[in-house]
Amino acid sequence: MYRVMIRDNMAPLAKDILEATGQIEVVIDNEKVTGEPDKLRELIGEFDGVAIRSGTRFPAEVLADAGRLKIIGRAGIGVDNIDLNAATEKGIVVMNAPGGNTVTTAEHAISMMLSLARNIPQATAIMRAGKWEKKNLVGVEISGKILGIIGLGQIGRVVAERAQGLTMKVVAADPFVSEAAAKELGVELLPIDELLEKADFISLHVPRLKETLNMINAETLKKTKPGVRIINCSRGEIVDLEALLPALDSGQVAGAALDVLPQEPPDPSLEILQHPRVIFTPHLGAATGEAQNKVADMIAKQIAAYLINGVIINAVNFPSISRELMEQIRPHLELAEKMGSLMGQLIRKPHDISITYSGDITRFDTRPLTRAVLKGLLGVFTDKPVNYVSALALARDKGIHVQETTSQARGDFSSLIQMKLEGHQAEPNQIWGTIFGKKYQRIVRLGRIYLDAIPEGSMIVIQNIDRPGVIGNVGTTLGRHNINIGRFQLGRLKDRALCMVNIDTPAGDHVLKDLLALPNIISAQQVHFD
Repeated sequence: MYRVMIRDNMAPLAKDILEATGQIEVVIDNEKVTGEPDKLRELIGEFDGVAIRSGTRFPAEVLADAGRLKIIGRAGIGVDNIDLNAATEKGIVVMNAPGGNTVTTAEHAISMMLSLARNIPQATAIMRAGKWEKKNLVGVEISGKILGIIGLGQIGRVVAERAQGLTMKVVAADPFVSEAAAKELGVELLPIDELLEKADFISLHVPRLKETLNMINAETLKKTKPGVRIINCSRGEIVDLEALLPALDSGQVAGAALDVLPQEPPDPSLEILQHPRVIFTPHLGAATGEAQNKVADMIAKQIAAYLINGVIINAVNFPSISRELMEQIRPHLELAEKMGSLMGQLIRKPHDISITYSGDITRFDTRPLTRAVLKGLLGVFTDKPVNYVSALALARDKGIHVQETTSQARGDFSSLIQMKLEGHQAEPNQIWGTIFGKKYQRIVRLGRIYLDAIPEGSMIVIQNIDRPGVIGNVGTTLGRHNINIGRFQLGRLKDRALCMVNIDTPAGDHVLKDLLALPNIISAQQVHFD
């Protein structure tokens, strides 16, 4: 039975979906005290998964003793409350729920823009104070104005569509969007400096990245059109509040609408909170019943799919693998991991590796297969658990460079995985594997020698000079030690031969010693496949 903790007052739908699997026990914990780093660190090791919103933070120190934790599911899109590097190193999949709150957040940005343009929050406050004042509340029309959207992702695109319906002209800045894609949306793509100069309103929709921290700062504010109005419904750290304040005072910025702040909740003494031309909401961008149900539904189903079936959807630190794709590539995943493990057990030393995929397998995303190769290879060199998520980070830590390429089908194989240890001169320094009949795993080349071996159970790999009597001597020696041969595969090249012998029971060191003492034997090594 898997155990999942749900935090941050997530919609009840998440609990219902997880429990309906019959394989997941759910614990609801919305206590503030258990969200403190020290306490959370003590708790999470007891769970296979945690489902959170923005309220719970997972810094590196919380993940230091992650125990059995396999997945963190963020019901929403932003994952800046999770240390992705630390999670990846621990082999923890981090998933989000993109798109679940897209419309809601976009609508909130439009609402903030309209409220800012017409001073609606200030007017409400004045009326509640028993006053009737109009001259200080004169607003501006948005019709015909230029809206500059920084970040034309899912949310930014919906904002653009809604703004065009309000007869605004929309321009955007996004280095990851092509001019053709922007044109299809009826949006003019501009360099960010040109956008700042032209826009009457600027709406921010970028993730929290090193490149976006304080992107609205003293220098960029000087480039804006005088009297610009700024809306931020993305991440609080995008806007430098200390730079925004004097720009508001000078009139360079006519007003700002902030749904997010660098610190949430903010210090009540924060000066900008009292500025009359700034309006606020307490991170309500995704706060509608519809959106909360959507993201709860998404993240619960994703967590269940991963824990029960190994299906990875919307992961931010691993390539996503749908159920359909998993069914098709699972034999290749298992084969790739066994190939890495075999080479690791034979060589016992990390090397840079190159992996070439050819044939039918190239129709799919091959990145998970590369992770599988690394998982098998690196599992030999560490006593720490290695999984598909942590393998690439561990390879980087060990200084292993990985090169991945694809090519056309090779020879008689409809699909082929070729792994080579770069810089390793001794044999074997490469391995080829394929799948027969869509499910049968085969090693078809080891070093320079072709053969047809099944990678399973315990296996003895023997390199020898190709002389008469070797096979008989090997069989006799194993029989003397009461070890039954399940399968014997032989490959030959000139005066050398390679035997891969499947055995029913593992062989002790004394057996390998006896094999090495036989005539014409060059090496004899035992490998194991889980």
